[in-house]
Amino acid sequence: MADTYRVNECFYSPQGEGMRAGEMSLFLRLTGCNMRCRVEPGDKSPGGFDCDTEFESGRALELEQVLQLLHDELRHGIGGEPPAGWRPWVVLTGGEPGLQVDARLCAALHDAGMRVAIETNGSINLDHLELDWVTVSPKVAEHAIKQRRANEVKYVRGYGQAIPRTVVVADHQLISPAHDGLAVDRRTMEWCLQLVRRHPDWRLSVQQHKSWRVR
Repeated sequence: MADTYRVNECFYSPQGEGMRAGEMSLFLRLTGCNMRCRVEPGDKSPGGFDCDTEFESGRALELEQVLQLLHDELRHGIGGEPPAGWRPWVVLTGGEPGLQVDARLCAALHDAGMRVAIETNGSINLDHLELDWVTVSPKVAEHAIKQRRANEVKYVRGYGQAIPRTVVVADHQLISPAHDGLAVDRRTMEWCLQLVRRHPDWRLSVQQHKSWRVR
């Protein structure tokens, strides 16, 4: 188990995509990733889009400091103490949070009255962790995916990319049009609309936080 966790940022914001879109959540972005997503496919990228998230910087925090950071951000976001009995969502994200998240962190978050979600690229198996919601957004070839169970599986698709043949068993299957900065070009959106029209077991999921201009 880790003595410290390297944290890039923490913020309170509506979930911008997926099945929980619009639900207020605490986001804990952990430093580091084992992928380097680019338009051109490669060993560390599925291709089709550029990653626009800064996840390299960060500071080392002890577990108690992480909990305090979350508590302070929640109080700041709400403008006071949270409602009695409310269990806020903490979304562990990155980069790739699976590089740092361990059983100790998950247990502490649950003990603090929080629900724990994670957004992972699927390259690390997380079945041993106590998680309330798992989003897998694969960034590796299907045979290399280690996290094969999820609440939702979400693939970013650029123009011309086909519907995936996923190995992830999930309650919900989502297609997310690749963004160019804060916008989706019309051709990419139309392409992804055609994908879900032809494959109705998949759902369209747009990164709404970018149009809302929130993180």
